[in-house]
Formats: sequence, structure tokens, C-alpha cells
Amino acid sequence: MEQLQTAARDFIRALTPLSNQATVVGLYGDLGSGKTTFTQAIGRALGITDPMQSPTFVLIKQYPLPVSKRYTLNAIRYLIHVDAYRLKNSDELRNLCFGELLADPRNLIFVEWADRVVDILPENHRKLNFRFIDEKTREISFS
Repeated sequence: MEQLQTAARDFIRALTPLSNQATVVGLYGDLGSGKTTFTQAIGRALGITDPMQSPTFVLIKQYPLPVSKRYTLNAIRYLIHVDAYRLKNSDELRNLCFGELLADPRNLIFVEWADRVVDILPENHRKLNFRFIDEKTREISFS
């Protein structure tokens, strides 16, 4: 778990937020490969103390960043966690006002199962690929 927190902190340090739209991170990988766990680690690295559960049934969860952590990512004010697993197509996400979330540069958006809605994600979204190695080991690659 400590390696995961280190990876989350390193990712945040390397992230350059966009100034004209939300910063979007697509999470790609099989069920159980660590997408939710990594997003939770990002939340902890950003100072979010509320429990972060997978938004599988509510689809989108929004977490305000504590004021003390906002300097880390300049203008970022919210971590948005999206789970597209249950969506049939990207129109369902569009109908949830996802366009408004994308337009707001104060948002840092993590999208689980990004491959299901990739056609509505910005072309410049960051891609994290997750791979299940064994019960205790996952591999994360950045592209």
C-alpha cells in the first residue's frame, strides 16, 4: 500500500493541470486491476479524508479538495471520480452533464473504464493502464 501512495504522490507531482478545461485521467484495465484503489490513493494524496467508494452505482462522485492542498495543483478544486462500467455508451455519460464537468478547469477527473467512453474524453487526456499480476501485485503504466 505504501508503494501505491508513493505512486499516487509522484503522479500528482508530475501532473500539469490544464488552464482551459478539466484535467482528465482515463483509467484502463480489467476488473480488479487497481483502478479504484489508485483513485482512492490519489484522493488521500490530495488530502481528501472522506471515504472514497467506487461510484459504480451513482456513476459520478465529486470531492472538494481541502484548501490546504489546493496549491499542489494550482486551480484544481475538485476531484471527480467517474465509473463508466455500467454505461452502455458515452451518451449516458453525456446525459449526466459530463460536458459541464469537462469544461471546468477546476476539475481533476478520473474515469474508470475509460475505454467505454473514450469518444467523449478529450484527446489530450492522460492514460493510466492497470494490469493484474497476482493477488498482491498490480502494474500501472502511464501513457
